[in-house]
Parts: sequence; structure tokens; C-alpha cells
Amino acid sequence: MVENRSRCSIRRNDTTKTNVSQTPQPTPREQRMDGSLSYPWLSRPREDCIGIVHDYSDRSTLGHYKIKSMLYVTSSAVGLCSALSIYRENERFYDGVLMPLMQVLDPETSHNLAITVSKYGLFPKSKYKDTDSLKTEVWQLNFKNPVGIAAGFDKQGESIECLHNIGFGFVEIGSVTPKPQPGNEKPRVFRLDKDKAIINRYGFNSEGHDVVYNRIKYLKSKQGFTGIIGVNLGKNKDSKDPIDDYVQGIIKFGDVADYLVINISSPNTPGLRTWQRKEELQHLLETLVVARNNLPGAKKPPLLLKVAPDLSQQDRRDIADVILQDKCHIDGLVISNTTVERVRVLNSEHTKQEGGLSGKPLTHLATELIADMYRLTSGTIPIVGVGGIFSGQDAYEKILAGACLVQLYTSFAYHGPPIVTRIKRELDELVRQGYCG
Repeated sequence: MVENRSRCSIRRNDTTKTNVSQTPQPTPREQRMDGSLSYPWLSRPREDCIGIVHDYSDRSTLGHYKIKSMLYVTSSAVGLCSALSIYRENERFYDGVLMPLMQVLDPETSHNLAITVSKYGLFPKSKYKDTDSLKTEVWQLNFKNPVGIAAGFDKQGESIECLHNIGFGFVEIGSVTPKPQPGNEKPRVFRLDKDKAIINRYGFNSEGHDVVYNRIKYLKSKQGFTGIIGVNLGKNKDSKDPIDDYVQGIIKFGDVADYLVINISSPNTPGLRTWQRKEELQHLLETLVVARNNLPGAKKPPLLLKVAPDLSQQDRRDIADVILQDKCHIDGLVISNTTVERVRVLNSEHTKQEGGLSGKPLTHLATELIADMYRLTSGTIPIVGVGGIFSGQDAYEKILAGACLVQLYTSFAYHGPPIVTRIKRELDELVRQGYCG
């Protein structure tokens, strides 16, 4: 059997020696009769030119080599283009490639992956520079822009710094419960793609006060971090004393939170929304306002209340009456949480799943409630507008209805970081045109 030759072998000329001086040397180029140039050395055998022969007599080896090379080059090119698109916040790339790939995963896995990517700072810092017209001052806090991320995205406070870096003016984490709890059984999150909506029934899955507090404490101690952090407080599902759960949250996070939110409007914790009734709310807020006022130090975090969009007209009047009382006077409203109503036309699967609906179907419902509560409180209570914000126009309409700040959630889940920049740019243009002061 003849041994296979090396794929890369040196060929030596073992014939009789030739006097080099007798061998015509190729010139770099020669003039043809017609005046054109010829390159004689191109017609010489390759081995005579470089002395090396590549043996690809094995066609399968050659094919494998070519395929491997093509895959390497292609994957490298795709990786480079993807990295550049992410770095440049290319919205078409996110909408056409990256986000559809994320949506191949089930919604909760996709959510967890987004948190992990944010946690390790893999999203690049936004290149957009917030303009002076977007700066907002509320509760003696200076917001670089009025667009925040709503509670529910970063429940455990893992991605706060990255979320600030990609352009959010403030980050609200949670809901956080005193003791760790797993939340409701899976599956508990459902996409309604055709409706640009999400239904969730997470049920306050939380790592608990201590874990989340330590994360915020560490972040606040980092040199150079100046981002605004809100902490959304919830109660444990098996709590015997819900009011005490909120008191514990105020005491725990009072020295690290820039503002606190009392969440009594999630539809996924049994009995929670009953605290929006007038008598229960009055009793709750009297206790919580005292707890906040008794915190040590001169600076007390603003206390906000998050309400549901499904309130009747009487419920709205009752809430306004309570929060305007001195003993129950809070510093702001977050309007609104998710809705349990399915009155609007929905075209996607999973529309009958139980849980809170967020996204496009909530846009006008939340804006109407903002306008109502602004009117009922005579504009004396600052409002954070949430619900179905997918454009600068959506944000502007909530501000026009009475909101000082706005928050995103579902639009961020569908479109990723570029939507933050787009909404701010569009909102800035509306402000510059004089639509709002």
C-alpha cells in the first residue's frame, strides 16, 4: 500500500542539474506586439513559482475544508454585524432579528435571559444624550429624563445599573416581599403577539427584603452611580398581617430607595385589591405614612401608591378623598397596574389566560385613569403614568393627561433597548414643538 503523501509537500527537482544562467528568467511583464502587457510567470506551474503543492486529491477532504472555512467566515461576519448592530442600537436589527430570536423561547425564559444579559452589562451604554428639555424635577429628585422602567421587569434588583446605562431616567424594581417566595406555578407569562400585549400571573415571586436590600446598598456605595431607584413593595401571599409587610418594607428600604411604592393593585395575589377600598385604604395609609415619617434622618423617601386601571368611578373618588387627607397624604400615584378586563378586541392566543394584561390594550384605559385622578386631586398629587407606551406620542398623551413621569414595560419586552432612545427622541421633539411645558 502506498502511503498517503502529506497534504502540504515540498517538490524537489531531481532531474539533471541545469545551469541557472542558461535558463531564461521570467520577466515581471513583457510587451506584446499589440502593445498589451503579458505576464509569463502566470502560465508557469504553481510548484515552479512557490515550491509548494497542496494535495487535495481527497475530494471529501477538500469539500469539508471549504464548508468549514465558509462557516467560519460566515459566522464571524454575522457575529461582527450583530455586535455592531447591538452597539449602534439598530432598531431594525432588534425588531427583525434579535427580538424574534428571543421570542422563540417561552416568555419567562426570555425574560430571565434579558435580566441575565442586563445583569452582566452586556447591553452597550446608550449613545443618546438626554436634552435639557427632558430633565424633570419631582419630589426634589432630578430625573435626567422622565422615561423609567416599571416594576415587574427587574423584580430582584439585579440589573439596575445596566438599565440606567441604556437610557432609563429611573428604575423601579420589585415587587419585593419581606420573605422569599416562589410566586405562582408555571407557566405564568403569556405573549399576545398580535396585540402587542402580555398576560402575567407571576404572583410576587421575590428573593425577599434582605437579598434585594444588599444589592441596592452595594450599588449605592459604588463611586459614580447616581441613578434614581424606586422600590415597589408587596406582601407575602401567606401573610397574616399585610399592613406589617408594608411597614417592614418601608423600614428596610427607607435609607436606600429614592422613592417607595405601595403595590395594592396586582391582580395575582388573592385579596390584594381589596386594600383599594376606602376604609381599608384609609387604615393602611395612616399606618404607612407614620412609618415613613418615623424613619431616621432628615430625608424621607417619597411614598407612592400604585392603583389598578379597573376602578369604578366611585372607587376613584374614594381613593382621591383618602389620599388628600393629612393623615393619609401620599406623595404620588403610579397609574396603572395591569388590567383583568378583556373588553377590548384581542386577536392572539392565550387571551383567556388568567392574570394581568399589559401592553397596547391598556394604553387608553391607563391614560383615561390618569386624567380622572389628576382632576379628582386637582393636580396636587404627582402621577407616574404606566400602560401601553410604545411611542413618544403615547408618553406625551400621558403627560398631557397629568403625568409627571412615565414608565415602560411591555414595549421594552417586545422591542428591547432601542425603544427607550426612540421614545425619548420623539418626546423631545414634541416638547420642542411646544406641545407641553
